[in-house]
Amino acid sequence: MNATEHIRLALRALAVNKLRSALTMLGIIIGVGAVITLLSVGQGVQNLVTEQLQSIGTNLLFVMPGNFSGSQTQMSGRSEPTLTMSDAEAIADPFNVPDVAQVAPELMSSASLNYGKVTLSTTVSGVTPAYENVRNFPAAFGNFISATDINTRARVAVLGGRVAERLFKDNVYPIGETIKINNIPFKVIGVLKAKGAGGLGGGNQDDVVVVPLSTAHERLFSSFHTSQGEPQLSMIYVQVVSEDRMSAAMQDITTLLRNRHNILFQDEDDFTVINQQDLLSIFGQITGVLTIFLGAIAGISLLVGGIGIMNIMLVSVTERTREIGLRKAVGARRRDILTQFLIESVILAVIGGILGIVLGAGGALLVSRLAEGLTAAVTMQSVLLATSFSAAVGLFFGIYPATRAARLNPIDALRYE
Repeated sequence: MNATEHIRLALRALAVNKLRSALTMLGIIIGVGAVITLLSVGQGVQNLVTEQLQSIGTNLLFVMPGNFSGSQTQMSGRSEPTLTMSDAEAIADPFNVPDVAQVAPELMSSASLNYGKVTLSTTVSGVTPAYENVRNFPAAFGNFISATDINTRARVAVLGGRVAERLFKDNVYPIGETIKINNIPFKVIGVLKAKGAGGLGGGNQDDVVVVPLSTAHERLFSSFHTSQGEPQLSMIYVQVVSEDRMSAAMQDITTLLRNRHNILFQDEDDFTVINQQDLLSIFGQITGVLTIFLGAIAGISLLVGGIGIMNIMLVSVTERTREIGLRKAVGARRRDILTQFLIESVILAVIGGILGIVLGAGGALLVSRLAEGLTAAVTMQSVLLATSFSAAVGLFFGIYPATRAARLNPIDALRYE
């Protein structure tokens, strides 16, 4: 008997009990759909993180306080934060780090915003004019922070797009309006270009307010000073002249800061220098592990579906005992019986897998519509993985029923009532 005849007989046998066959496939359908949906969401998250990190700027190094070793953050045991304005100025000096194009120091902290009856809590960043180019964060309309604003410690603010929408209702034009940050009045001079969710800290990049760094140190966050009065920083963004000079710049910055912070040879750094590729690798590992974990959980339903297939095939063997005996009596070999029941179980799993692909693609589309800024990506790899696994499940869980059917004694089978 050829393969075509086996498939024809298997389809006819499954069609006899359509409802039972459909319910048997349901576990496979749900399992494959869940696997594809979760893998697609994981791929979408990786794509989103990559896009957002690339949108931060080009050829960037991130200098942060504290020592980040491996997957755990080990903050320095020193009593004072480790990055100051003088560190940023030293990095910007071409005699110290010749491969640096621009440096943008930043001080971040949460603050309360008020405009009329609207009160918000958001992140306020004190920055310099270089921040606009280094972080690729221009003003959509209005102006960005200028050198004059820094020198005069001006009480001016540039709002993220989401903050502007939440603060100003009824189509109020924000430029020129006065808001209060921690009860201190600031004049709005611009609104930043929208970037969306997925910033460096994992939040919405449009949910931020930018003020002059000098104003932030003196008026808003005066506690961010060392005991010697040195202004402290949350981050230093360093733009390197070219991509091939990133490693050299990282080494120069590390050597410079170790010397400035009087770190001995055997001591660990009290700061961390990371480039964009490092961040992409870290986030990629995190999302990859999370995707595999969720996919494994979803894969459990495939095993449950496989057990359902085995159960139904055992029932089918019992119901068709006389048929098996009759076929053996007229010359069917054990291999023919084994192949027929294996093909039936694999067909159940493959059809369920195909329907599961459709369900998974629909689930990915639904997640994309519900999650702002996230586009779940259904990849050929996830489709092939889910389909192959479903076929393997059908084959594996069909072996025992098929073997049991093939071993039936034809005389006993013909006598079976």
